[in-house]
Amino acid sequence: MIISASRRTDLPAYYSRWFFARLREGYALVRNPVNPRQVSRVSLSPQAVDGFVFWTKNPGPMLPDLDQLPDCPYYFQITLTPYGPDVEPQLFPKKQEILSAICQLSRRIGPERIVWRYDPVFLTGNYSVDFHKKAFAQLARALRGRSFRCIISFLDWYGPMERRMAPLSPRPPEEAEMLELTAAFGQAARENGMRVNTCAEAADLSSYGIGHGCCIDQALLEQIGGRPLSLKKDRGQRPACGCVQSVDIGVYDSCPAGCLYCYADHGAGRLRKNLAAYDPLSPLLCSSLRPEDTVRDRRMGSNQNGQLSLFAKNSVNLKGREGKV
Repeated sequence: MIISASRRTDLPAYYSRWFFARLREGYALVRNPVNPRQVSRVSLSPQAVDGFVFWTKNPGPMLPDLDQLPDCPYYFQITLTPYGPDVEPQLFPKKQEILSAICQLSRRIGPERIVWRYDPVFLTGNYSVDFHKKAFAQLARALRGRSFRCIISFLDWYGPMERRMAPLSPRPPEEAEMLELTAAFGQAARENGMRVNTCAEAADLSSYGIGHGCCIDQALLEQIGGRPLSLKKDRGQRPACGCVQSVDIGVYDSCPAGCLYCYADHGAGRLRKNLAAYDPLSPLLCSSLRPEDTVRDRRMGSNQNGQLSLFAKNSVNLKGREGKV
C-alpha cells in the first residue's frame, strides 16, 4: 500500500515529529473524516508499505530526520508558488528559506524524488497571465537541476475556499489564457530540464509538451524502488485524476499555513480545536482515542510482485548517492 502524507495537511512542515514517532511505533491511527468515531489502525511496517508520498510547502523541518525514513520508495511533492501574503499569509516571508530547503533536500535524496507543484493557477488584478509566465520561468530557473518534474493545475472551486478568496475576485484562466500559460510553462520547463504534467485536468495540452500527470504516481514509485507495483486507480478522486490508490494518514483542518485556496480548511474554529489537541506522541494526529471510538485494522499489504524491474539499476544508483534513507 502507498501512504499519502498527506493530502489533508502539511505533515512535513508542521507534524514531522508526530510522523517519525509513528514510524518508530510502526502504525498510525486515522479517523474516518465522514464518521469520526471510526478509527483505522494503519500499519507503517516495511511489510505493508510500498512507498510514501509526501505533500508539503516547506520540507525544511523534515531535513534533520531524513535518515529515519525507511528503505522504500518515496518522493516529495512541494508546492512553490509566487503568490504574496494576500493568498499565502504564513508562507510569504519564508519563500527564500523554503527554496533553500528544497535545494538541500534535492542534494540529499536526488532530484528524481522532488516534484515541484505550481498550483493552483488563477488570475486576479495582481496575478495576471504575464505575471504567471514570468514567475514560473523564474522559479524554474531557481529549481534547475533540483527537480525534473513539475505539476500544474488550474483553480477549482470548493465551498469554504470560495468564501475566503472572494475579496480577491479570482478566476480560472479562460481557454485562450490557459493555452498561452501552458505554452510558456512548457517552454520554460524544457529550458530548465523539466517535464510539466497537469493534475486532474481534462484538457489535452500535449501539443505544448504537457501531459496528464498524477500525484500518487505508480510509475515514479516503480522507477525509484526498482520493482513493479500492482495498484488500482483511486476511484475516490475526481474523474480526471490519474492517481493510484493510497491511504492518507493526515487530518483535515490542521494546517496553520492559512493559504486561501486550501480545500482542506473548513474554518478557523476547527483549526484551533485541532491544533490545541496536537500531541506528537499520540497515535492519532491532532486527536486522542475516546471511549466511543471503534478501532479496526486497515486491510493492507504489499503490492509488489516480487520481481526486480528494468528500473533496478537506477534504484541502486539512487541509494548509492543518497546514503542512508
